[in-house]
Amino acid sequence: MERKILHVDVNNAFLSWTAVEMLKQSAEIDIRTIPAIIGGDEEKRKGIVLAKSMPAKNYGIKTAEPIYFAKQKCPNLQIYQSNFKVYRQYSNALYNLLCEYTNKIERFSIDECFLDITNFIPKGKTQLDIAYEIHNRVKQELGFTVNIGVAQNKLLAKMASDFEKPDKVHTLYENEIPSKMWPLPVSDLFMVGRKSLPKLEKLGIKTIGDLASSDKQSMIKLFGKFGETIWNYANGIDLSEVNSEPEQPKCIGNSATLPKDLNNLEKIEEVLLALTEQTTYRLRKHNLLTSTVGVQIRTKDFKNYSHQKTLQTPTNSTKIIYETAKNVLKELFKGEFIRLIGIKVDKLTSPEAQQISIFDTPKNEKQQKIDKTLDSLKEKYGYNVVTRAGQMQIDDMMDFKE
Repeated sequence: MERKILHVDVNNAFLSWTAVEMLKQSAEIDIRTIPAIIGGDEEKRKGIVLAKSMPAKNYGIKTAEPIYFAKQKCPNLQIYQSNFKVYRQYSNALYNLLCEYTNKIERFSIDECFLDITNFIPKGKTQLDIAYEIHNRVKQELGFTVNIGVAQNKLLAKMASDFEKPDKVHTLYENEIPSKMWPLPVSDLFMVGRKSLPKLEKLGIKTIGDLASSDKQSMIKLFGKFGETIWNYANGIDLSEVNSEPEQPKCIGNSATLPKDLNNLEKIEEVLLALTEQTTYRLRKHNLLTSTVGVQIRTKDFKNYSHQKTLQTPTNSTKIIYETAKNVLKELFKGEFIRLIGIKVDKLTSPEAQQISIFDTPKNEKQQKIDKTLDSLKEKYGYNVVTRAGQMQIDDMMDFKE
């Protein structure tokens, strides 16, 4: 049976969701209609453009460029701070709406979802009808707009949703590939990035059609498995399923850009403790244990150092992981001023896979009970209600990575 796949992509998600929330709070201006951006905090030295309005885009402002340059392009640019708590709420609202159409939904990112509606199309309706219905309902009920790609597989649906924006529904059926996809620059093909693009262009491959008509075996010889993947994609071939069951993470980590450079080890350790709490909380939410703890630091001169240690026994204990991370930090720290610090836990396993060790003690059991109690309080009253890091609030400077 031919599959019916949709890709739903929120237009300028962070700015749109900020705008909707502000309007709910009786704001007089819809920031989507003026030159506006969601930007990192310049005082915390994360001053880049995270999202932009269409009027801002018309000034040539680009995502990820420094706010300093954006202001030069548009002196009256309005800047608003990000709020990931709000973004999660709107992302969940979108997901809940989509659940009315199918139970096969893959959350590709906070603002993107794939839907497999193959077996969920009501009699008398088409795949395109469902796409337009979702498109209109999101706008009317949630207050923001989406682009929706309509196709027979995930690759083509995603490519279609990236066509003209915003607030559009586009099809990319197999018979439309030559006219709609092949004339596009090869850089527009999903998975073709900055590293592979120069190599393809050196081969005279400038459009997706050029890649599609190239010799598949030559691509494999030059790029390995990646060459086969992009050749298949250029020809609209993608057999991957919409994965409604989220995959377990292969690693979990947090990093923070500090409000000011620090060379005081005790202060840096305080930040590391807060990061460890975030990391181990998520580790336990996934019901996973880690065997490896790594720490990264970046100096004020943008030099990066990292190191990791293997644990004797897999764990998700905040205390054990923090003590290990602290020891790694001491090995890395040479007294230089630090602007960023991060922690990552790797080699994750489920508790069921863990073998009982002679080193498991009543003390460890006590620590597990403490972690479980703190997690329960966070779930019930909010993450920051209780923390080993006292009153330290560093959520706003976090770069969550999983």
